[in-house]
Amino acid sequence: MPIRAGSFTLSLFFLVLLRSKGAKHPATNPAFLIILIMLLQFSLHPYINSITAGAAECAMYIAILSPLFWVRSLNLTQIGFESLMFLMWTIHTMSAIFGVLQVYFPGKFQPSLSITVQKSIYQGDNLLITLANGQQVYRPMGLTDTPGGAATAGFYALLFGVVIALKYKNPILRIVGIGSAGLGLFCIYLSQIRSMLVLAAICMVFLAGVLLRTGQIARLTMMASSVTALFTSTFYWALAMGGKSTLERISSLFSASPDEVYRQNRGFFLQATIEELLPKYPLGAGLGRWGMVNTYFGDNTDLVSQPIWVEIQWTGWLLDGGVPLVFAYIVALTQACQTAWKIAINRKLGDFALWGGLIFAYDIGAVAITFNYPLFMSQGGMEFWLLNTALFVAAKNRAIANSSVK
Repeated sequence: MPIRAGSFTLSLFFLVLLRSKGAKHPATNPAFLIILIMLLQFSLHPYINSITAGAAECAMYIAILSPLFWVRSLNLTQIGFESLMFLMWTIHTMSAIFGVLQVYFPGKFQPSLSITVQKSIYQGDNLLITLANGQQVYRPMGLTDTPGGAATAGFYALLFGVVIALKYKNPILRIVGIGSAGLGLFCIYLSQIRSMLVLAAICMVFLAGVLLRTGQIARLTMMASSVTALFTSTFYWALAMGGKSTLERISSLFSASPDEVYRQNRGFFLQATIEELLPKYPLGAGLGRWGMVNTYFGDNTDLVSQPIWVEIQWTGWLLDGGVPLVFAYIVALTQACQTAWKIAINRKLGDFALWGGLIFAYDIGAVAITFNYPLFMSQGGMEFWLLNTALFVAAKNRAIANSSVK
């Protein structure tokens, strides 16, 4: 638990250490509203699970949103932002590489399973896949302790790798970028996490839309051909390694219409949230009643504030803050997407605008994943606000530098 809490604690530390200054990201005001709603829930809601769980829930929300406040105090230039992009790309590519090695050399590059998985009812056996040679291995973990964790690294390796290959003319960098994208896709296929594959496809479509909107036809053509080839060739590579189980898992995405596939897998959670939980908890159910916060800090002896199972982010928002929190987060996410879009189509920023296209595509994918997973109660949510605020600050400094030159 201390290790998992470390990243959130570090974000809170930066919030206290670094004074907020400089231009505010447009999502800052709705973020203030989100924090206010959480504090009111902690102070006034009668069915809070426990003081400790409620405080932990509030701290999580503040830690996840805090990059909106402390990142703007950093004098991020284009070089600094690109260093951040390359750092993230490198880390996730390394994780994807280990994911591939874990499949080819079972047991040799695999870290220990997380305690949560070990203590689950299936003890991780439900996270095994059967390869084409009949051998059973855990879904690629990468540099995580959770089977299937390499899928997230694969997504970043794909998205960042494609953009780096588009942005830089250095042939070695382009080859490495496309190579990392291929490794990432392989991990997504072998992890058999269909939502991550859909997320990757959505991001590629929206990135292509940015290139089309800005008239970058040469880059759009290059991207369309290379990404199509990657999705196809990597699928056959994963099929040769993963065999029948991989084929059946991916094929299930096309077994019915997209809305029917979603309804059968995660859609009923959204339906239950709207039809059952919304009328029951329009102003929230009380903090600390779901997720790892409840597991670590909850006191479930009170029958009124028992745990509630949550699979998607929208359920979590409704339980934590009711309709006000749902709408506040919708406004915050809308502001983030709009800001990234404006940067992506701003031709005055030159090639830097392509990073805006990357973050915009990533933002759309993140919003989509909220219908499948509580992203904004994890490190992924904090990463979202870190990347968006860093992009905003670097774009502002780039625009100021351009105006001073003129």
